[in-house]
Amino acid sequence: MVADWTVECGADDPVLVVPWSASPEVPMSPQLGRNFVDLRENPYDLDQIPEAERHPALLQALRALNASRSPVFTAKCDVWEMSAGEIEALQMDLVLDAADLSHGFSSYIDILWRERSLFVSLHQHEQLLHRLIRHVEPLDLPYAALECTLRPALVDLAGPQEGFALTLYVKALGPDAADAHGNWSEALAAVVAVMRGKDLSFA
Repeated sequence: MVADWTVECGADDPVLVVPWSASPEVPMSPQLGRNFVDLRENPYDLDQIPEAERHPALLQALRALNASRSPVFTAKCDVWEMSAGEIEALQMDLVLDAADLSHGFSSYIDILWRERSLFVSLHQHEQLLHRLIRHVEPLDLPYAALECTLRPALVDLAGPQEGFALTLYVKALGPDAADAHGNWSEALAAVVAVMRGKDLSFA
């Protein structure tokens, strides 16, 4: 599996704000939710996330990442069929002949750490990302990629706190739409398993 990470913490880079609520004036797809759903406190509110209802792999990922023993919780997510430009870029990143992989599927999940000392530490996030990439790269998923973006976050659920969040982009290609979706589902499940596994220390 191809895996990499970047940092977007400049003055002009966007900040993840939790809880969030989309402005009614902003055009949005009717399939997308408009408000933050706290799945830690209300795990049955998964039915308020249309993307999770349509994509079982995302539903399982959100359930696992927000479980009581998970070190993280989620803030936002989305799933989409990749554009021609996105497919071409991923074809170039994959270390194989991807010319016949003409369909692609992609998703993102914004995650934040529950442990305050980790949430506020840029250094610990960078260390964690190095470990995450080392565990993901050996996975036998030749048609998939993980891209992680470290970004600033402002969380105000029990008082305002400034720290950092990760956006996990999982992407996959296939010769047709069904195979691309299947490869994406497998890759997402594998990434979540690594994050929840004992081999990856979040301490």
